[in-house]
Amino acid sequence: MPESTHDPYVRVRGAREHNLAGVDVDIPRDALVVFTGVSGSGKSSLAFGTIYAEAQRRYFESVAPYARRLIHQVGAPAVGEITGLPPAVSLEQRRSSPNARSSVGTVTTLSNSLRMLFSRAGRYPEGAERLDSDAFSPNTAVGACPSCQGLGRIHETSERLLVPEPGLSIRQGAIAAWPGAWQGKNLRDVLDALGYDVDRPWRELDAKDREWILFTDEQPVVTVHPVRDADRIQRPYQGTYMSARRYVLRTFSDSKSPALRAKAERFLTSAPCPVCGGGRLRPEALAVTFGGRTIADLAALPLTSLAALLTEEAAREGGETARVLIEDLVARIATVTELGLGYLGLDRATPTLSNGELQRLRLATQLRSGLFGVVYVLDEPSAGLHPADTEALLVVLDRLKAAGNSVFVVEHHLDVIRHADWLVDVGPRAGVHGGQVLHSGPPGDLAAVGESATRRFLFDREPAPERRVRAPAGWLRTGPVTRHNLRAVDAAFPVGVLTAVTGVSGSGKSTLVGALTEELDGVGRLVTVDQRPIGRTPRSNLATYTGLFDVVRKLFTETEEARARGYKAGRFSFNVAGGRCETCQGEGFVSVELLFLPSTYAPCPDCHGARYNPETLQVRLRGLTIAEVLDLTVESAAAFFADTPAAARSLGTLLDVGLGYLRLGQPATELSGGEAQRIKLASELQRPHRSPTLYVLDEPTTGLHPADVEVLMRQLHGLVDAGHSVIVVEHDMDVVATADWVVDLGPGGGDEGGLIVAAGPPDRVARAAGSRTAPYLARSLGSGERR
Repeated sequence: MPESTHDPYVRVRGAREHNLAGVDVDIPRDALVVFTGVSGSGKSSLAFGTIYAEAQRRYFESVAPYARRLIHQVGAPAVGEITGLPPAVSLEQRRSSPNARSSVGTVTTLSNSLRMLFSRAGRYPEGAERLDSDAFSPNTAVGACPSCQGLGRIHETSERLLVPEPGLSIRQGAIAAWPGAWQGKNLRDVLDALGYDVDRPWRELDAKDREWILFTDEQPVVTVHPVRDADRIQRPYQGTYMSARRYVLRTFSDSKSPALRAKAERFLTSAPCPVCGGGRLRPEALAVTFGGRTIADLAALPLTSLAALLTEEAAREGGETARVLIEDLVARIATVTELGLGYLGLDRATPTLSNGELQRLRLATQLRSGLFGVVYVLDEPSAGLHPADTEALLVVLDRLKAAGNSVFVVEHHLDVIRHADWLVDVGPRAGVHGGQVLHSGPPGDLAAVGESATRRFLFDREPAPERRVRAPAGWLRTGPVTRHNLRAVDAAFPVGVLTAVTGVSGSGKSTLVGALTEELDGVGRLVTVDQRPIGRTPRSNLATYTGLFDVVRKLFTETEEARARGYKAGRFSFNVAGGRCETCQGEGFVSVELLFLPSTYAPCPDCHGARYNPETLQVRLRGLTIAEVLDLTVESAAAFFADTPAAARSLGTLLDVGLGYLRLGQPATELSGGEAQRIKLASELQRPHRSPTLYVLDEPTTGLHPADVEVLMRQLHGLVDAGHSVIVVEHDMDVVATADWVVDLGPGGGDEGGLIVAAGPPDRVARAAGSRTAPYLARSLGSGERR
């Protein structure tokens, strides 16, 4: 065989994506390569924004031009040249919009194989016609139960839910489920025009009228004559009536607003569908069994139990068709359980999964694909993973590499970094202070790179400093909690301290913490900080979310030039007509359709990316236009607004949580989950709170470099010192080691979890028998080893 002559390196030259400063780097193929660096340093811009984006662009160039039009394409990355680049597969943590029909079975395609098993080898009732595999899917017209449309549950409401205070009249707001503002007034006016008494207490209305108002499916149209206000003219209009039940159900099913959906859900009860019993399928599909169970029964089992049952049935059945299908199913389930997800069932909806669980499911699917010679680019596969499961993850990554692939991983977990064949460390800091490759080579050689923020955590280990554990000022008691895998669990959380909730993935941590509400005795005020985006469009940014933009616009309206022109605060918003550039509608860029090539975005030809029209940009605040202020980093803006207390307070809290490198106008779509969470925390910290508050954070260190974790923990301990209570769901044992109290769930995940295994100060939990967390917590307490 001739020797291979291909270049063993992926060679990147002149990478300028986002904050990358013309990076040149050589990365070996057929190796496990880890990209590290503080949050915002540019490692994702190099791995995903440059290397993967270029591989995807090259692939699309080989696709027929017509087909290319049907595929969402990314533009070409800002890079001089990349050579030696194989095809690439990306596994990011971004999730699509929540969909109740998407499940573990659909993500892994295991549902397809199970449906085929029932179609070809299931036991049918005598005389029943054999069904196609689509008939066993709740997501098809031929399979879905007609009563619940394949969802398995029906939502209903009642007069008691819709009208909680029957002593009020309709005009006073008796129908609490109705919307507020104009829409609610419109519905009351329409009822008035239809002849119903909207001023009588609800309980005094005729029962037949109450029934019609709340539950009718009719939508009569009537002419409404609004009550005239003295200061404005209101003309008659045609108003359409919608019952309270119809409004709530429509809002819950159709609204894109999470807040509106959550409000609607308060007026609904959920129950298994009476027709299919929660099985989601038509009766003829649920009449087919395998091993004495329906497909709905098998889909509800944890994957470990499902594999055991199928293996047992294969030995008993003996049919060739069943044997082949079962062997395939069991082998594919094994790759999922190997990644520590055996506690999940095929019918588990994907919106209930963590980002880490979802990414590992996709990784399991790739393991079975049998591809070789490709680059896998992974975004923090250890996210949401208990230390006990990290070893299994490393085995899987090694298997991908052994199959002849290159594995490029963006990671912060030190065990994964140590396991790498090659390390690319990006920094030295974040944003404009980063974007350079500090080290590209074996992990051990990073010890000589003094400016690396990662080096200290890999090599300079110190014993954990002695810290006095705070004494609780009281207790919050929840329970009995029965939800998901928790069965009548009672829990006690101390007040006035930092509590860490630990346990393997799927043990019930988030479910238990979710039972903490403002209605509990001792909870004065509850603030939940998660990693969901602060906005889904580029119009939402750091300045708008924190309220800083309101302060900035007010300062511009107070300038001499703005007062002379009569400009109000709205003039300086890029979201409303008036001051913004109308060519790009305040976006700063325009989309250019290239038909067979991916659409590209170019700076607006009129405002050149400034977002505002020329007249607005003539107003300056201390020499800067509104566009130039939005382009400042938090660090620069803090100096610029030092003498403006309202702005300085917001900017100071953003600096405190380590976000000084972000630009004020940086779109929400460019922010990571960790950055979004810290922005939410900073927004909360800037508000003056006199009453004690309970802060609940779900895995706050996900996506954060150990150096960023230190900054975050200083803030959380500062909150506790100020008299508040903090509860974190956490896998990072260094964070857990600094807590005052630990609640450990387990012992396993799914049906093997849901119990409180241990509770107490960290040193006590570290000695607890039967806890999978204990040995890792003991190691962190003893050696000071980080992450």
